[in-house]
Amino acid sequence: MTISDFPPSLVLYLGALLIPFVGTRIRPLVVLGLPLVTLALVWQLPDGSSAVLSILDYELVLVRSDALSRLFAIIFSIMTFAGGLFALNQKRVMELTAAFVYAGSAIGVTLAGDLISLFVYWEIMALASTAVVLAAGGDTTFRVAMRYLLVHMLGGAILMTGILVHVLDSGSTAFTAMEPNTLGTALILAGFLINAAAPPLSAWLSDTYPEASYTGTVFLSAYTTKTAVYVLLRGFPGAEILIFVGVFMIFYGIIYALLENDMRRILAYSIVNQVGFMVTAIGIGTEMALNGAAAHAFTHIIYKALLLMSAGAVLYMTGKRKCTDLGGLFQSMPLTAVCGIVGALSISSFPLTSGFISKSMISQAAADENLIFVWFMLMAASAGVFLHAGIKFPWFVFFQKDSGLRPPDPPWNMRLAMILFAGLCIGLGVWPEYLYAMLPFPVDYQPYTVPHVVNMLQLLLFAGLTFFLMLPLMKRTLTISLDFDWLYRKVLPGFVRGFLSFFGPLDKQFRIATVNGIKGIIGGISRTHGPNGIMARTWHTGDMVMWVLILLAAYLIFYYL
Repeated sequence: MTISDFPPSLVLYLGALLIPFVGTRIRPLVVLGLPLVTLALVWQLPDGSSAVLSILDYELVLVRSDALSRLFAIIFSIMTFAGGLFALNQKRVMELTAAFVYAGSAIGVTLAGDLISLFVYWEIMALASTAVVLAAGGDTTFRVAMRYLLVHMLGGAILMTGILVHVLDSGSTAFTAMEPNTLGTALILAGFLINAAAPPLSAWLSDTYPEASYTGTVFLSAYTTKTAVYVLLRGFPGAEILIFVGVFMIFYGIIYALLENDMRRILAYSIVNQVGFMVTAIGIGTEMALNGAAAHAFTHIIYKALLLMSAGAVLYMTGKRKCTDLGGLFQSMPLTAVCGIVGALSISSFPLTSGFISKSMISQAAADENLIFVWFMLMAASAGVFLHAGIKFPWFVFFQKDSGLRPPDPPWNMRLAMILFAGLCIGLGVWPEYLYAMLPFPVDYQPYTVPHVVNMLQLLLFAGLTFFLMLPLMKRTLTISLDFDWLYRKVLPGFVRGFLSFFGPLDKQFRIATVNGIKGIIGGISRTHGPNGIMARTWHTGDMVMWVLILLAAYLIFYYL
């Protein structure tokens, strides 16, 4: 058995088994050490398939390694290490255990070479992420976790149906590029898009992630939507419908993030927005676009986790999450503010940050294919991202009014995790060649050209000017934003109650009439065939002979005629 035969996901599963039983002194070694072991295993995987199992007539490929799968497995391993570092002082052992199962399953999905093992990891990931949410405790958290689970079970059922139909049609379980032109592949695409948080079934993300703990949200931000991006990259590159889905996701996320008052809901909607960029690139389907989607997924995991770490640090130290309750925290939490600003600049594609060197590849891919409308939408969306995540989040949380709160920066482990990811945001932005070398296709692209840098700086400058000119409109109040989930959380139950109240009496009358009719039929049968019925009487032999003669005569007459 070689190292390539050992699925790296099992290392994190082992960690999940150990965490509840090791003491507080050993637990940090497990939480920090096993993700590094996983990273080392992933880094050394050679190209090709290994860990192959034969079950019935199907071949399961538990490890299929190439540049694309390694890229995602590497960033998931790094994320697990940084998330574990940020969560070292988390007292809820259940959350850490579930997070390791969650991360291990995400790595399992990225390395799966067949649809069956992919589906198994996919469903384990859904259950583990639900447990991460539930670990926060509370009635509200329980309700949102159940809604989250129901949506993902629906997505899993759709995916499973699609896989079964596809396997019956093709006779193969191999996970390769597909066209969404059959029932099976269309259902598989729909199952993937649900996990990508594509509207209308996207509210599970903004509804659930902000209700997790200050550490749980960091883990949740990294795996589910990015595994969906990976399987779309692997399964549906160049599917044109994804361009329209992605552009809609981009502006959907921007609009709702601008309306939000909860700092973590702002960042949750921002996840939908950023995944929209990746989905659009997958729909474009060129090597430049697919490289851009993969690179942007890599950088997004880092800067989004950094933003949620800074928000989680504020929540941990103040207990507050509404923008209207915060402000002026840069005075007592300078490190958290600086790291949050680095994350905000990265998500806004500011030069010398990681977002700049990845998102620009997507825009360039649209320009190369003469998709002018898509290019304009991406440019407008970049300005929108700067408005809601690049400026709104740090401004209302760390600056604006003085809330009077003076909490210190969080404990050392949380600070170190934020510094690590802030350093990666800047390091990848300054030296993009290291990320480009890991992408699935050769990269012939230079992000730091004078026109590109100047254009992006102009775009961000005018977006920032717009924000401050419209600052009175940007200030949030204690309002509730209605999302698509309002339809199935409020409208659908109300419709069902109205339907039952209207048709309930009719149904009752119908059932009573049916029962009475059945009773009448049974009574009639009883009167003729019951113990005292006419058909149950004792007949004399002579009478019976007479009836036989009558019937015989009737038959002969009928036959003659």
